[in-house]
Amino acid sequence: MNNLFNRKYIIQGVFILMGLILLGTLFYIQILSDKYFLSADRNVLRKIYTYPARGVIFDRNEKALAQNESVYDLMVIPNQVKDFDTAALCRIIGIDTTRFKRNFNRASAQSRYQPGLFEKQLSIETYAALSEQLSRFPGFFVQSRTIRNYPDSLAAHFLGYIKEVSPLDITNSEGYYRSGDYIGKSGVEKSYETLLRGKRGVVNMLYDAKNVPKGSYAEGRFDTAAVSGDQLISSLDLKLQKLGEQLMKNKIGSIVAIEPATGEVLAFVSSPSYDPNLMVGRQQGNNYMELLKDPNRVFNIRPIMGYYSPGSSFKPLDALLGLQDGVIDPNMTFNCPGYFKVGNHTVKCEHVDGNISLRRGLARSCNTYACYVFQKLITQRKYANQHIAYDEWQKKVRKFGLGGKLGIDLPSERDGRLYDAAYYSSKYSKYWGYSTVLSLAIGQGEMDATPLQMANIMAIIANQGYYIKPHLVKAIGKNHVIKKEYLVKNYVGVDQRHFGPVIDGMQDAVNASWGTARDSQIDGIIMCGKTGTVQNPRGKNHSVFIGFAPRDNPKIAIAVIVENAGYGSTYAAPIASYITETYLKGSLAKNKQAQAEWMKKQVILPDPPKPKVKPKAKLTDSIKDTTAIKAKPIQATK
Repeated sequence: MNNLFNRKYIIQGVFILMGLILLGTLFYIQILSDKYFLSADRNVLRKIYTYPARGVIFDRNEKALAQNESVYDLMVIPNQVKDFDTAALCRIIGIDTTRFKRNFNRASAQSRYQPGLFEKQLSIETYAALSEQLSRFPGFFVQSRTIRNYPDSLAAHFLGYIKEVSPLDITNSEGYYRSGDYIGKSGVEKSYETLLRGKRGVVNMLYDAKNVPKGSYAEGRFDTAAVSGDQLISSLDLKLQKLGEQLMKNKIGSIVAIEPATGEVLAFVSSPSYDPNLMVGRQQGNNYMELLKDPNRVFNIRPIMGYYSPGSSFKPLDALLGLQDGVIDPNMTFNCPGYFKVGNHTVKCEHVDGNISLRRGLARSCNTYACYVFQKLITQRKYANQHIAYDEWQKKVRKFGLGGKLGIDLPSERDGRLYDAAYYSSKYSKYWGYSTVLSLAIGQGEMDATPLQMANIMAIIANQGYYIKPHLVKAIGKNHVIKKEYLVKNYVGVDQRHFGPVIDGMQDAVNASWGTARDSQIDGIIMCGKTGTVQNPRGKNHSVFIGFAPRDNPKIAIAVIVENAGYGSTYAAPIASYITETYLKGSLAKNKQAQAEWMKKQVILPDPPKPKVKPKAKLTDSIKDTTAIKAKPIQATK
């Protein structure tokens, strides 16, 4: 009996306790806690996302390359839209009814209960006019954001552009991006997206029955502030970049300039280019499609995507390998009769130089000398056969950055092209040797490099044996953080003592009266360089120059490629000289200013492709056609 009595009170106590818990929870929800009200009262309360300003991008002297300006997005919650004057809204924001229906249907397809983008990037003038009338349009509200502005309209390929996120971007963002958000799609805008975008904030905005905002709920206690993105200090020199783009106007090619001691990229010119402001605003899509129509591919980032045979600019590298392996010394001479011949292979030389050694061989860009060096490298007796010798050679070349990505802080960098011995064995079986790949001796044949790789080779020679990974952003955030990888010296396996003789030859190429780049001398500065004339199977040869200056304590290493421009001394070398002198002296000498202006006005573009015209079909007898078809194999066997 006592047990039944005790059990009754226990059960009653449990029910009383549960009731108290429920009452307490209801009291907390309704009286003490406002967060449940925030999630329930959707009719008067909306979450307005506040978008942070993207981080500003500066040049190396902290001049703004990319900054921000305010725009306003018109948002809609389809389920809250009631009858209103559609034509009035269209008139205020400058669209027609067809676009209104398309925008509304798109937002409804995403969600009828959540805010969706209706019309993006309204100007401040349109926003002001709309704000006065917004109460007439239930379900619509305005959300502010910033878009990019490029004050100097430069460095489009370096900066890149931002676009509205795609469904794939949203899926891959682990919940960060929402429809209508923007994301970096190319350039540093893409590679530094997570730093530049900042952190989104939320304002819990109260609206009255007339769709008029009444301020932040609970005086903003439940709001979170947006955090602006980190600023980036790039390595680019704005003055140098502007000059480079002017010199390359109406030309196809690239300029890459590097500070050898740090690996910082001083100029990053890809031509043809475009105004980055065209990729901003409501006309972005139309502008993008127009730029795509350019036959010279303006979106191609040539400094890291363009493939060019290095040509004669490869010769200093091969000479360094010859010195390191001991197959040549600076005083060893070879006879140049105007060509190098082995078996059925003949490589012609521009000059008949007679007996020629390293220094003059580089200054004169002697193909014969380069071929002898390559021959000696691949026929060394310490290797069991030439295939093994070649494989060791290409591995040493790769240490200079050819045949693989350098890891610059931009998307879309390409490897270049350099094959190993296995490739040639698969192509020629065992019947190949140095004569098969002899064109590599002069930087042609099955070898391609990007302009960045060529400039980096010059940085290696300037540093006499190492390079710092090339990069375009030198510091991040207000504390100017530098990535540790940009402090590491990457050695290439050539002793420092071997660089002097090679640099002597490069000095003479520019400064000697008989050098190939003598017209590019700089008063008071010893510039060391190498011209190249690269064969182009699709047209006129490409003009190439690589170099660095000054000889002692170098401050700039540079590579210039001008497509279809002929000899390296004609266009590439003078352009490199103007860039180098401007960087080192602050301006061009008066006697060169007119030359530079002449260069800016030169137009060197390939002829536009001729439209293909289909030949008119001939109406012939079908029996004769059949006879002709049957006759073709017979003719082929004769």
